[in-house]
Amino acid sequence: MTRSTLLASTGAALVLILSATPVAVMAAPAAASVQTPSVAGLPYDARRGVFTFAAGLDASLPAVVQVTTLGQSRGPSSDGDPKPSQGGSGVIIDAANGIIVTNNHVIENGQKFTVDMTDGRLFDAVLIGADKATDIAVLKIEAKGLSQVQTVDSDTLRTGDLAFAVGYPLGLDQTLTMGVISGLNRSGMGDAIEDYIQTDAAVNSGNSGGPLLDSRGRLIGINTSILSGGMGGGNDGIAFAVPTRIMMFVVDQLRATGEVKRGQIGVALGSLTAERARDLGLNLVRGAVVYDAAPGSSAEQAGLRPGDVITRIQNRPVANAGSVQATVGIARPGAALPVVYLRDGREATATLTVQSPDPAAVRVGRSAAMARGLTFRNNSGDGAGAQITVVEGGSAAAAAGLQAGDVVVSAGSTSVADMTALAAALQAAGGAVDLTVMRDGERTTISLPG
Repeated sequence: MTRSTLLASTGAALVLILSATPVAVMAAPAAASVQTPSVAGLPYDARRGVFTFAAGLDASLPAVVQVTTLGQSRGPSSDGDPKPSQGGSGVIIDAANGIIVTNNHVIENGQKFTVDMTDGRLFDAVLIGADKATDIAVLKIEAKGLSQVQTVDSDTLRTGDLAFAVGYPLGLDQTLTMGVISGLNRSGMGDAIEDYIQTDAAVNSGNSGGPLLDSRGRLIGINTSILSGGMGGGNDGIAFAVPTRIMMFVVDQLRATGEVKRGQIGVALGSLTAERARDLGLNLVRGAVVYDAAPGSSAEQAGLRPGDVITRIQNRPVANAGSVQATVGIARPGAALPVVYLRDGREATATLTVQSPDPAAVRVGRSAAMARGLTFRNNSGDGAGAQITVVEGGSAAAAAGLQAGDVVVSAGSTSVADMTALAAALQAAGGAVDLTVMRDGERTTISLPG
């Protein structure tokens, strides 16, 4: 998957609607008002005799900006100024305070940031904060006469809703594309807080960080990535956006403190697969399987056991382990999360109370252990070691490059025989420690921060 942005076309569907429109509608008098009530379910400009969404979108387009990230010059230069290293799009959500939302990968490793407005003005921007786990960053500019988008709750979306992506793709000026919401609650694409909106609106390089708007021009998500099967990594009609439900949680914390603090529930999870479902005697393949609940954790207190399959959390369907992580990842400590789960084929309910994170804590359960954003168990393959099963999105472990499937064979100078030995080594190290891991048959060393 290539990090980028989102957009695609529903032209064929629109033609079908238009072809069904009575001829009398198309012959509306030229003297009519510019925008009349919708005809055949679509907004209609009677003066021009065309169907259009322009009236709803016009107010939002000036709030979509081009973001340029400047970094260290890579070659000889006559000056010491940082050079453009990458770029993308952004959207103003608070005009009075000059607050702009974009992607973390647009501003990552930048030394300076500039923002181009649709009216030709150029401003230097200050980075308020960024969150890698959700790929959201917040910039601030000092300017007057700014526009902003109206933000709506992404939980009101339905598959089939029209969606418009706006940004600055492939070196072009501001570009608008149209598509539909192709799916909701998408996850399982990496070690991150994932609960994406999927759209077929055409998105390409440079669209990253731009807004996904509804048919009234209201913000429903931030375009963040595309899924491409082509050689060039271009648009194949599958793109993803961070929903406003997650975006606003992150933005509010970044504006308040400059960082995002998340709670935890102390459960090791895996996605329900067809093979695992057969082992459990279930006739479904959507859900999150509980591997273990850490001692003293919220999950243990709620009564969750290995083999339980979580199917709903906070009244939201669970597609896989990422669905649970997405919900917990934007929950504040103390929040109560109702869950529905299956045990031995029977449905049961429980309530998980989100606990404050404790990065230094090492918890060892019956079949898995958790520490520093890692969940690991005894090596299921040949030889000794502890196999990593989950890497928490946004954790120091994820930033260091550790991946699910890695087998840790030593921590510092200590050999790791099993999960208990790794937990003890991490507890004793306290601070940063070098982990030797086996990945795809090769040995590599990764430094895990304290």
